[in-house]
Amino acid sequence: MSITHRGETFKGLNKPKASSKGKKSHVVLIKDNGKLRMIRFGEKGASTAGKPKAGESDRMKAKRKSFKARHRKNIKKGKTSAAYWANKVKW
Repeated sequence: MSITHRGETFKGLNKPKASSKGKKSHVVLIKDNGKLRMIRFGEKGASTAGKPKAGESDRMKAKRKSFKARHRKNIKKGKTSAAYWANKVKW
């Protein structure tokens, strides 16, 4: 089932994808109080820590920890927050 919303095609709700336009690297479509909302998140071209890897450097561990601490309040807001999606997809 694909959904088209504001010129972007999504595989479904709550399924992030790489953004084809705009200043952000990713976009996700969510349903908030019965309405569809498109949330853009992530800096295009930024080198993020990505998912934890075996043998990860201390620098990347510190980078991940710093991001999570800095955005903790916004991550707690849940799926309506760009920080939640950045934490889930990019960090």
